[in-house]
Amino acid sequence: MRIGWPRQVFAQVLIAQLLITTGVLLLLTGLFLQPLRTQLDDQAEHQALAVAQTTAADPQIAEGLLTTRADAGGPVQRQAERTRRATGALYVVVMDRRGIRWSHTDAREVGHRVSTDPSIPLHGHVVLQVDRGTLGRSARAKVPLRDATGDVIGAVSVGIAYSGVQDRLLSALPGLLRYAGTALAVGACAAFLVARTLRKRTHGVSVADISALLCEREAMLHAVREGVIALDGRGRVRLVNDEAARLLALEDGAEGRGLDEVLPPGRSRDVIAGEVTGRDLLTVRENRVLIANRMPTPDGGAVVTLRDRTEVELLGRELDSIKGLLDALRAQDHEHANRLHTVLGFLELDLTERARSYVAGLTRARRACAEEFAERVRMPMVSALLVGKSAIASERGVTLRLSDRTHLPTGLIDARDVVTVLGNLIDNALDVVGGGRAARPVVEVEAFVERDTVVVRVSDNGPGVPVELRDTIFQEGWSTKESPAHRGRGLGLAMVRSLAERYGGTARIAARAGGGAVFTVTFPDIVSRPAPATPHPSVLAGEPS
Repeated sequence: MRIGWPRQVFAQVLIAQLLITTGVLLLLTGLFLQPLRTQLDDQAEHQALAVAQTTAADPQIAEGLLTTRADAGGPVQRQAERTRRATGALYVVVMDRRGIRWSHTDAREVGHRVSTDPSIPLHGHVVLQVDRGTLGRSARAKVPLRDATGDVIGAVSVGIAYSGVQDRLLSALPGLLRYAGTALAVGACAAFLVARTLRKRTHGVSVADISALLCEREAMLHAVREGVIALDGRGRVRLVNDEAARLLALEDGAEGRGLDEVLPPGRSRDVIAGEVTGRDLLTVRENRVLIANRMPTPDGGAVVTLRDRTEVELLGRELDSIKGLLDALRAQDHEHANRLHTVLGFLELDLTERARSYVAGLTRARRACAEEFAERVRMPMVSALLVGKSAIASERGVTLRLSDRTHLPTGLIDARDVVTVLGNLIDNALDVVGGGRAARPVVEVEAFVERDTVVVRVSDNGPGVPVELRDTIFQEGWSTKESPAHRGRGLGLAMVRSLAERYGGTARIAARAGGGAVFTVTFPDIVSRPAPATPHPSVLAGEPS
């Protein structure tokens, strides 16, 4: 069985931590032993110095050196040996100025020259060192020996057996190793716990697998056509892919910042932050219809996915518009059949002039309505919308009219923006007053320019909007009607407000004199400048409130 470096992350971390802990403990033990050894050497040297100074201060030693000969049985040898036995020193050597020993542990060495250079202490200086002599390695001290007048007459050398120093050092090792072993055991247990926790979080995969998974995740997140944004437990953006940055119009550097720093207040931020709960939540961001789903993560954060439903919503609105036009054409077909029957009756009764006058009157009325819209509203797309909505209103028994103040020249803003706003507001009004509650249902459209500000206003004589709901109806997803199968409700007014805010304007609701509601949308300071160059949905049909 081949034994090699493990592939699992937890095993690698465990082994690495054990090696690091062991290495650190060995390093610390060595760093501790070195100053301890130095300290013990210093203590031995100073002990030898104290013994040497005491011996040199003994007047009998100096007197014996001056009055006797170097003899193994002389007074200097006897006094030095007493001092050695009393202090436990390895040796106490007294020498004269020639370096001749007058005392030694081995009496046979008395009268012989010392094995080391005695010049330093003989010149009046003190020597502290660890050195090897005739009795082996020792910590020694050498001091000058002076007579009564202070002249140097010799030197005293005292040595402390170095084996004693080593014994003291070795005696300290067991306690030190016990502490090191305890620390190593604690470190090993901590490393095991960390490795086991890491194993649970990494599911036992290897380092190479983690690197590959990370690369695959990055490639997948930035390749999918759905927006993905991840948040941590404190609400900061942990990850955002390219599609999410595009859909939410996020600036570069969003990762690591709080959600309230990268998104303005509104439903989009509330949905991503989890303040609005549910599945497939609708929200509008920069004229894009998004569907958001939020999934919490075990660490307190969340992952939010975003789908762009703008095109589906546009198709749904166009389908609603086409269905409305088909209903109007179907009704007009019946109306034309009735009118043809009338013309046929005139002809059968030989009332040719009456038939001609009847047809001419119908043609003039229809042409006059279209010409009025085209003359008052010089934006062809908007006037065409009003003509179509007029036909639908006529079929529903509702009067759609322009106010006397209406005048909208060309070249102000993107006509699609006005179409979006008017389409939504007119459809809302037609749905409200078309229920038959008003005796003479009326929807009035007003569009004009006032001080570089385009004002669009749609009023009706329906039941109106309660004061407490005037802010709520502009929220995404809010509606009083059941959603059709092909799209959701509650987006039209939200898009109206988003368009107004995009130009720096407002969308407001007020009560109409005599009953009903008035919706006013302003586009300020846009007469002399072009519209913002951002993607815009061309919405022809609105959302009932």
